[in-house]
Amino acid sequence: MKAIDIRNKYLNYFKSKGHVIIPSAPLIPENDPSVLFTTAGMHPLVPYLLGEKHPQGKRLTDYQKCLRTVDIDEVGDNRHLTFFEMLGNWSLGDYFKEESIKMSFEFLTKELNIPVEKLSVTVFAGDDDAPRDTESAEYWKKVGMPEDKIYYFGKDDNWWIAGEEGPCGPDTEMFYDTGKPACSENCNPSCDCGKYVEIWNNVFMEYYKTKNGKYTKLEQKNVDTGLGLERINMLLQGKETPFDTEIFLPIMEKLKELAKNDNISSRRIVAEHLRASMMIIADGGRPSNIDRGYILRRLIRRMTRHLSKLEISLDNIDELIDLNIDVLKEMYPELVEKKETIKSVILEEKDKFMKTLVNGEKEFEKEILKAKNENKDKIDGKTVFRLYETFGFPPEVTEELAEEKGFKVNLEEIDSLFKEHQEKSRLGAEQKFKGGLADQNEITIAYHTATHLLHKALKIVLGDHVKQAGSNITNERMRFDFTHPQKVTKEELEKVEEIVNEQIKRELDVKCEEMTLEEAKASGAIGLFENKYGDIVKVYTIGDFSKEICGGPHVSNTKELGTFKIKKEEASSAGVRRIKAILIK
Repeated sequence: MKAIDIRNKYLNYFKSKGHVIIPSAPLIPENDPSVLFTTAGMHPLVPYLLGEKHPQGKRLTDYQKCLRTVDIDEVGDNRHLTFFEMLGNWSLGDYFKEESIKMSFEFLTKELNIPVEKLSVTVFAGDDDAPRDTESAEYWKKVGMPEDKIYYFGKDDNWWIAGEEGPCGPDTEMFYDTGKPACSENCNPSCDCGKYVEIWNNVFMEYYKTKNGKYTKLEQKNVDTGLGLERINMLLQGKETPFDTEIFLPIMEKLKELAKNDNISSRRIVAEHLRASMMIIADGGRPSNIDRGYILRRLIRRMTRHLSKLEISLDNIDELIDLNIDVLKEMYPELVEKKETIKSVILEEKDKFMKTLVNGEKEFEKEILKAKNENKDKIDGKTVFRLYETFGFPPEVTEELAEEKGFKVNLEEIDSLFKEHQEKSRLGAEQKFKGGLADQNEITIAYHTATHLLHKALKIVLGDHVKQAGSNITNERMRFDFTHPQKVTKEELEKVEEIVNEQIKRELDVKCEEMTLEEAKASGAIGLFENKYGDIVKVYTIGDFSKEICGGPHVSNTKELGTFKIKKEEASSAGVRRIKAILIK
C-alpha cells in the first residue's frame, strides 16, 4: 500500500462516517501571527473549534500539508522531516470520546489491517487541572484493546495545546510496536528506544487555557485528531525510515547514481529539503532574510551545500526537481502547475548562495593571512562562526580549507557556539510566535476586517493586478503583503489610507453569507487562496465596497475599526510589496 492509498482510505472511511472532506489549507497561514507555517491540521480550524459555525458542518476530515522548523538541523538522520502530511478528522461539538476511539480502532484494525497485538494506547493520568481519563480507557477496553496495553501518562505526554493559551485537552495516543526488543523490563510507549512509534493522536478539546494559566471548560466539546502519513506509510511497508518509501526512494536512488562521494545523511538532506522547498514555493513562499522566507532560504542553501558534499553538479538541480514532481504529482498536483516558478526560485537562490560562498572564501583568506602573521596554527571557533553568520560560509567548508592550508579548527568551540546560536534562534521563534492560535480578540478581529478594506483600496489605487500574498496580524499592528511590481509612492499610499478611512466613516455593515464556491465567484467575491476552499464557503461583504471569500471572524460594522494609519511600505520579495499599518481608536 502506498501513501496515496492510505490517504484515500482515510478520507473515504471518514466520509462513510458522515464527515465532509475539506481541502488542505496552504502551508503559509492566512492571518495567523502565531506560527511561521501551518504546523498542524487544527490551525485553519481554530475559529470553529471555538464555536464559530463551519460551512461544511460539524464532522470534517482532511489531509493537511504541514511544515515544522524546529528540527531542521536534525534532518539527515533516519526519521526527522520538516515537511510532512497530517491526516485528520474533526468533531466540532458533535461526537466525543467514545465514537472517536471506536472509529480510530476500526480504521487501524479493519481498514489498515493492523493486528491488535501490534497496538498500544496512552491516556491522560490526571492532575490538579483535570481528572484522570478513565473514561477513554474504558472505551478502549470496550472496542477490544487489552488492559495491559493501556498506559496512563501526565501532561507532557497526553495533553495537547497549541501555543500558550487556547483550546486544549487530554488526548489518547496510539502506538505501533515495531517488533524491536524491549529496552528494559519497564519498556513502554513513553520510551524513546524505537520499539514503540506513535501513529495517531486524538485530542479531546474540552478546556480552554487562559493567559494566566487557568483552565476553564469550553462550551463546545471538540475532537481533533492527527495521523502522520509518512510515518504510518513507513511502518505498514515494514521500512526502517521514510526515505525507504516510494515518496523519497526514486530521488534517493538518483542521488546515489549521481554522487561521486556518497553519503546517506547528505542524500536524505537533499531529498527532504528539496521536497519541503518545492511545497513552500508552490504555496507562495519566497526566500528572504526574515521569518518564513529565511526558513526557505536555509532549506535551499543547506540542500545546495549537501549536493556539493556529494560532489553532484548543481546543474542537476533542474533534473532533480523534474523527478520529484513526477514522483509527487498524484499527491500534490499543484507542483505541476507551479513547476516553472519552483525551478526559477530554487535556481536563483542557488546562484545567490554560490556568490555567497565566493565572498566567504575571500574573507577566509584574510583570516588565514591574519593567523599566519600572528604565528597561529589554529582557526578559532568564533572566526568560523562569524564566517557562517555574516557570509553564510559553511563551517565544514572552513574546516576543509583550513586543513588544506595546514591549519586546525577548534571543533568543540564551534559546536558550543552553534548550539548556543540554535537555542537562541529557537527561543526567539517561540517568543515571536507564542501568541497562540486562538488569539482572536476584539483587536485582532478589527485588524482582520481592515485587511479587506486595504486590499480593495489597493486595487482601486494601483490596479486590478493587486492580489493578497499574505498577511500577519498581532495586537499591535497589521502586515499585508500584495503583488505589485514597484514601490508604492507617497501619494498613492495617502490615497489608499484616505479610501480605507472613508469606508470606516461610512459605518458599513459587515454581512456573512454561505454559498457554493461557484456562486461566490459569480457574485464577484475575491478568493485569496482558492485551492483551500470546500464546496460551501463563507463570503463577507462590507457594504457596497468589498466582497471576499474568508473564514472570518470580522467586526459587524466598520465604525468599530477606528482610524486606519499606514506606518510603512517596503519590499517583501520579488514582485511583492508589504504594508504595515495600525488602527487608532
